[in-house]
Amino acid sequence: MFKKILRRGLPVWILAIGIAIYYFMMVTKPVAEQRNPPITILKVQALRLEPQQYRVVVDSQGVVSARTESTLIPEVSGKIMSVSPNFREGGFFSEGEILLVIDQRDYIAAVTIAEANLAEARLRLAEEEAATSQAEKDWERLGTDEAPSDLVLRQPQLALARATVSAAEARVEQAHRDLKETRVLAPFEGRILEQRVDVGQVVSPGTVLAEIYAVDYAEIRLPLTTEEFANLDLPPLVRGEVAPDMDNQVVLEADFGRETITWTGRIVRVEGAVDVRSRQIYVVGQVDDPYGPNHDRPLKVGMFVEARIEGQILENVFVLPRLALREGAFILTIDQENSIRRKQVDLLWSNADVIVFRSDEIKPGTLVSLTQMTLALDGMKVVPLINGESSPPSGEKAQGLAGNPDTQRPPEG
Repeated sequence: MFKKILRRGLPVWILAIGIAIYYFMMVTKPVAEQRNPPITILKVQALRLEPQQYRVVVDSQGVVSARTESTLIPEVSGKIMSVSPNFREGGFFSEGEILLVIDQRDYIAAVTIAEANLAEARLRLAEEEAATSQAEKDWERLGTDEAPSDLVLRQPQLALARATVSAAEARVEQAHRDLKETRVLAPFEGRILEQRVDVGQVVSPGTVLAEIYAVDYAEIRLPLTTEEFANLDLPPLVRGEVAPDMDNQVVLEADFGRETITWTGRIVRVEGAVDVRSRQIYVVGQVDDPYGPNHDRPLKVGMFVEARIEGQILENVFVLPRLALREGAFILTIDQENSIRRKQVDLLWSNADVIVFRSDEIKPGTLVSLTQMTLALDGMKVVPLINGESSPPSGEKAQGLAGNPDTQRPPEG
């Protein structure tokens, strides 16, 4: 009987003993010491805002072209007898220089024939004038009261003789002009872009002799967005008024191997339409005497250049590095308690390097964080560093603390 009771109650006893052991272990377990983790305050690079003057500089790029380009075409036909040594691709020429000469023999003969025909026409005119004078005298001798007809007085014959002389004079003038055109002269001071003909080739009116361009100026079409164009502050061009002078300077740059060459010019005009595909406005920069000695290297046609255009001057603005801008509209200011405060700014100008803005809410002397932070919340404590050294807070309180070194010490931890 006892064994039967013991066998049935054994599980209960084992369970009770286990509960007692668990309770004893829970009561006697050691208690872990609780410690507060040290508060870490982030050190940030900061910049103190001060109002200043800022010159807007707009970046663009373009391809150099000549202001004047032309196709050289003869006005007479014939064989090319000689060409100038400068009549080669890349050759420079002066205004009025003889670039090539077309065979003149036929045109000299044409001048001789035209002058002979003029002499003959003048003789016919002299004879007709004499005959007309004699006809008038003969009519007067008749003593009649009737008025003589033009045919009696030989007026039509006289008019024809005079017209023949005028035509002969025109043919002489034309013959001399054709003879003169056998010498093809340079219309301006320039350079040969492409030579199309050479000695011995027969040409006619319409034959392209060469592609040439002037070297007095070089031009560059520079595309701008509407915002960039507005910041250039160019004077408007109004129909019926004289084109205003533009004095915006443009600096061009191009690489020659490891060397960067610059040229200085100015904006001379704005093109009349907005590009329908890119929605950009083109302004034209001009460099004087691009092949002259005033430049380190010539500014050649077809060269790709980077351009920096001077724009308007912004007064009393704040300027910050581009990295200070967060989410495209905010900066992180640091208040008197060294706490982060997000401030929204309305940008007047920005590029890849800087942002420029005005704000009535931000006072001069305010510190701005330049450090990129993954999470920046209002009220978060920081230690501002300027040039690697801790800085007092901004504002009036900062001025009162500046003389106390204890208040400038960053919090521990």
